[in-house]
Amino acid sequence: MNQSIRNIAIIAHVDHGKTTLVDKLLKEGGVFRANQQVEERAMDSMDLEREKGITIKAKNTSVHWKDKIINIVDTPGHADFGGEVERALRMVDGVLLVVDAYDGPQAQTRFVLRKALQHGLKVIIVINKVDRENAEPAKMYDKVLELLMELNATEEQFDAPVVYGSGRDGYMMYRLGDEKRDMTPLFQTILDHIPPPFAKPNEPFHMLVSNIDWSDYVGRIAIGKILGGKVHVGDPVFIIRHTDGTRLRGKITRVFEYSGLGTHETDIGGVAGNIVGLSGFEDVDIGDTLTADEAGHALPFTQIDPPTLEMQFCVNDGPLVGQDGKLVTSRQLRERLFRELKTNVSIYVEDTDRAGVYNVKARGAMQVAVLVETMRREGFELLVSRPTVIEKTVDGKRLEPYETVWLEIPDECVGAVMQNLANRKGQLTNMEKHPHSTMIEASITTRGLIGMEIDIVNITSGRGVMSHLFKEYGPYAGEVLTRTTGTLIATEAGVTTSYALVMCQERGKLFVGPGEAVYEGMVIGENPRNEDIAVNAVREKKLTNFRSQGEGVAAGLTPAAKLSLERAIEYIAADEFVEVTPKNLRLRKRILKEVERRKVTRAAKAAG
Repeated sequence: MNQSIRNIAIIAHVDHGKTTLVDKLLKEGGVFRANQQVEERAMDSMDLEREKGITIKAKNTSVHWKDKIINIVDTPGHADFGGEVERALRMVDGVLLVVDAYDGPQAQTRFVLRKALQHGLKVIIVINKVDRENAEPAKMYDKVLELLMELNATEEQFDAPVVYGSGRDGYMMYRLGDEKRDMTPLFQTILDHIPPPFAKPNEPFHMLVSNIDWSDYVGRIAIGKILGGKVHVGDPVFIIRHTDGTRLRGKITRVFEYSGLGTHETDIGGVAGNIVGLSGFEDVDIGDTLTADEAGHALPFTQIDPPTLEMQFCVNDGPLVGQDGKLVTSRQLRERLFRELKTNVSIYVEDTDRAGVYNVKARGAMQVAVLVETMRREGFELLVSRPTVIEKTVDGKRLEPYETVWLEIPDECVGAVMQNLANRKGQLTNMEKHPHSTMIEASITTRGLIGMEIDIVNITSGRGVMSHLFKEYGPYAGEVLTRTTGTLIATEAGVTTSYALVMCQERGKLFVGPGEAVYEGMVIGENPRNEDIAVNAVREKKLTNFRSQGEGVAAGLTPAAKLSLERAIEYIAADEFVEVTPKNLRLRKRILKEVERRKVTRAAKAAG
């Protein structure tokens, strides 16, 4: 074992303070200079992570404390990015389970903890945010112990040490009521309870690739924990593919170590037990084995939970194509999607029998929205369909995925939320009354969950909190009503006018404002009744030489409701697309011409 190294992952539910805790560990580990200006949540390096306030990709860093190296992997807390967490657990020997002292263990806490226990990892419980109003750290610690029992933890895992503190304020305590000083209790607990990595320094070099990084200078960088031997620049290695077992030759050109916020090249090379990045391979994927032994065998790669949703990515064929983005062809779209597969193991992409249409399978709408948002920033234009669930047929029975959903809502909203759950075929499994809210636990199909989050936000005026977790495949639940409204569809192309929109808004809620380009078949608003209405949004006022009786048309126009990308993807119906360009988000019908749509409807009725 390499006594000077500890490898840990930080796991928790979304928003329980993982990345902020890493900030303080880096600070105390002496990574930053005394006068260095450091942004908050330093590990969230992607623009999207900073904007959304969540971690999307697992990232490595390390701190030096008392002549020991502690390698830390910061993981996402959102359920859609669970694949990142599952990969990270392959590299570490223990986990810090961060739990909010007010919220307690949530859906994702359960998911990541179950995975950690299955890997046989040691657990340290960190009760974070003890300074929050109405926080109950002692009670939440009991809840974590209950969760450990539920997940069948071994005796050793159940006796997990606990520290209390606040990652934001930078202190940890062994017991509640101790002096609030610094992070030493947490560092000491890590050194005492997390075992050094089990590695074989005398064997030939071998390592499992757990993550992939990219550098403009050296190309692909394979990241993983060295399980045996040493590696130096110039060493020949063999890559064993996890898909088919083929062997490729390669040569190490760079060895990277992770410290603080960056990576640096090391001349010493990588030693057994350390987490390193290696470059020098044209083509290496997550799950491949790197070994110096020509006769070496492939290391086992844990299969990641399969995706439950699929949607179509299509080439933009609308009238306004190419005005905003530069990358609009099917070849560019296909290349980009298949490139994403190289670094994202929880997404699957398939070609379809139609040109320019690709099936993308993922864990949830948030994961797809992040991919689409990244692509539009790169200059892509594309169409995205509504997510549909991936069904299975077992013994002739039709099965679909079910999820457990947890809702924390104000007491006065319980009736409306229960009604919404009933419409979506949700089954209530538990209900608890808390001092300031009500906790509802229910079982619901993944289909019923699509678009539910925005309903909860609307019903609770933004005060509701929702989290969900994949449960199992169960019997098909029948028809689920997720959208009860129709749409307002533009009949003519042009630029919208205030005069026309004032008339349109009498029919429903508008998604476009004056001065926006629209085209035939574009969805410009919502009709409260469950039917589509064709409207003219570009009609201009006929000017005469009579002065009108002071009818201020523009004054009566309600501001347009602008949908975010995630909301738009969940909002659209099966016969609609979201058109995504670098500057605009538009909703549209799949078939733009009204005559064509009518033909299809008639044909469907005749066939039905």
